[in-house]
Amino acid sequence: MQIPCTKQELLLLEKIAFAARKMQVPCYVIGGFVRDKIIDRKTKDIDIVCVGDGIELAEQVASLFRSKPPVSVFKNFGTAQIKLDDIDIEFVGARKESYRSESRNPLVENGTLEDDQLRRDLTINALAVSLNKEDYGCLVDPFNGLADIEKKILRTPLSPAQTFIDDPLRMLRTIRFATQLRYHIEEKTFEAIKEHAARIEIISKERIADELNKIMMCNKPSVGFDLLFKTKLLHLIFPHLTDLAGAQYIDGKGHKDNFYHTLQVLDNICPHTKNLWLRWAALLHDIGKPATKLFEKGHGWTFHNHEWIGAQMIPGIFKYLKLPQNESMKYVQKIVQLHHRPVSLTKENITDSAIRRLLFDAGNDLEDLLTLCNADITSKNQEKVIKYKENYELVKERLKAVEENDKIRNWQPPISGELIMQTFGLTPSKEVGEIKDAVREAILDGLIKNNYEEAFSFMLQYANEQNIKPM
Repeated sequence: MQIPCTKQELLLLEKIAFAARKMQVPCYVIGGFVRDKIIDRKTKDIDIVCVGDGIELAEQVASLFRSKPPVSVFKNFGTAQIKLDDIDIEFVGARKESYRSESRNPLVENGTLEDDQLRRDLTINALAVSLNKEDYGCLVDPFNGLADIEKKILRTPLSPAQTFIDDPLRMLRTIRFATQLRYHIEEKTFEAIKEHAARIEIISKERIADELNKIMMCNKPSVGFDLLFKTKLLHLIFPHLTDLAGAQYIDGKGHKDNFYHTLQVLDNICPHTKNLWLRWAALLHDIGKPATKLFEKGHGWTFHNHEWIGAQMIPGIFKYLKLPQNESMKYVQKIVQLHHRPVSLTKENITDSAIRRLLFDAGNDLEDLLTLCNADITSKNQEKVIKYKENYELVKERLKAVEENDKIRNWQPPISGELIMQTFGLTPSKEVGEIKDAVREAILDGLIKNNYEEAFSFMLQYANEQNIKPM
């Protein structure tokens, strides 16, 4: 075997080779598994192509195990899948494809190994290794993919224009691989992406979102978003983000380019979190700035309430991108809305009340919020960066001190709505909410301590002032 494999993988490939010989069909391991083994990158997916019936081969392979693993069959695509522990194996018969201009779904017919390699998106993904007796383990590389790996170049087996016209998703995949592997996109390939960017409109939002998420989880996502911007793909798939681009000048005063600032913040946060949704919050933290940008004489450029406006935009953006409309979306919305709050805490004369309110509002997400705020410190002036980071350390210490004293994080006020209704003989109503809010605000403002006795006493006093009498 010319590619480095683990003992488990070698035994598995030998089983597949045995089953293929039994069926008398040529068989190869192909694509990402071969590429990743060559570049020493972890992989859990193995793609097998045979010049014959891929589904039947999968069934034959499964039968060779004592506890026969289930075979998932996808007849519409002519593929089958077997899952073994943490390895996914996909089987397909070699095929060639032809496309219609209005669809990325190809017309498929049986083909040779070379036909199958030709339909791959990139030369580095067209590499195959024979599992046949006569040349077992030999690399099949008709498009010099191995040389492209050595040069760290991304290019297509067919002409790039044909490749991207046939399946526009390949444009996003090329940019994603450039981001993941830090490879350079060949000039002709890059120009073809720019020329045919509009074809991306036939791709579903779900598939686009999947590629965006993969770019987001790279070590340096800015590489991908910068390429998406320069090819104009981003303008088509995510126009909200491109609205951040550019700096405007009036009376010689300009603001920073918020698009590239955003990419820097995203890169800054990546070493500190693998949380996809915190990374999305970093990407969207300033999304409200274009809508709030204003030049004020004597002050320069302002973006008042951009965090609140940005938070209101999140549900619409998630719906547009077909991202989940669930707790993940609400989490991103919350972080975006709160991301400017810790900035005010770096100023002098900040009260414990302001600290308590942030602790209460952020709850379990406080550390994530502070991680974003720290990543948001960007400046060409390193002295400023150092000063801002020192200020945030002081804020974190004060948050810790107030929390230890007042126990506000994830706090439920000691007076419940049920107790209020029982005490005053009320049914669920506006008055119940007002009393409960008044108690909460009194604790957050430090007027009373966070305990049942003082809260109950305050409740009686407040209700009396509102002419609400206990039973």
